[in-house]
Amino acid sequence: MKKYCEECGKDVNTTVVLREEEYNVCGEKIAVEARVMTCCECGEEFYNEELDNETLVNAYNIYRQRHRLLMPDEIKQIREQYGLSQRSFAKLLNWGDKTIHRYENGSLQDKAHNSMLLFLREPMNMADYLAENEVGLDSAQKEKLQHRLVELEGTKENRIGSKLLDVLLRKEPCIENGFKSFDYEKFYASVLFFANKCDELLKVKLLKLLNYSDTIFYKENGISITGTQYVHLPYGPVPEHYDVLFGLMEAQNIITISINFENGYEKHHVLPMTSDYMNILSQEEIEVMTRVYNKFVNFGSVEISNYSHEEVGYKETQKGEIISYNYAKDIVLERS
Repeated sequence: MKKYCEECGKDVNTTVVLREEEYNVCGEKIAVEARVMTCCECGEEFYNEELDNETLVNAYNIYRQRHRLLMPDEIKQIREQYGLSQRSFAKLLNWGDKTIHRYENGSLQDKAHNSMLLFLREPMNMADYLAENEVGLDSAQKEKLQHRLVELEGTKENRIGSKLLDVLLRKEPCIENGFKSFDYEKFYASVLFFANKCDELLKVKLLKLLNYSDTIFYKENGISITGTQYVHLPYGPVPEHYDVLFGLMEAQNIITISINFENGYEKHHVLPMTSDYMNILSQEEIEVMTRVYNKFVNFGSVEISNYSHEEVGYKETQKGEIISYNYAKDIVLERS
């Protein structure tokens, strides 16, 4: 990209370099790795709104992680699981009309509000809150929420699965999960997205598609789609505990895995049992996954595995190690 450099007095080529910068967040100094656009000739820095916003999002996320605050996407998930609009959720909590909107769009929530949101993430707590507090919802909204709470009670199998995920995967947001606690719904929706688009989708390829989707979304938005941690294994990056996750999805009739033998090799085909996933994913998430699908649509499992081996994050980690989302900055779908 060319820009006019006042130091050089002409249009120059630019490059993006990494620099450690310090941001003041709520009176606290946060050191963050920033991507900065500079002049290739004299090194002068240029203002770039996209890169500056990216750095600010990362600084806020580090602050949230440090103080155990919910990420904006997690606040949105809490609201959406109850089928409430931003305005209705604010009324339920007796907060200002714009409060939820601001939090979901990146403003830092105060700690008292954060504690309330954490408490209400559990449907049983929401049921108690609704029964014991005077809320600003009208009777129709209140009845709709009560029906939703009944739905969220779930089956015994789902509750057991949820406890299993809590033990294995639900970690505090950090750089290793893309600043997002693991989101099982987003994970299985991502699996269904690719399984519905790809004919005879092999598990090895699917694992790479998930990795590229999470990593690229993090690179562009400062948060991953699913909150999955990816592990360095011989065939490339794979989601942590993917075998447990796939087993749970099979038990819930979300997918089925068909095993075929060809030339002495096992091939695990991932087949979707439903196409009901679009309402779980945002348009931005679908757009990123579509780009990933289009890039690798003609790749076989061996090809995409070999491609993933060339990523910096894979090269700089060892077998069994978590591949940090810090390496997302090095991911480029179209290589020269």
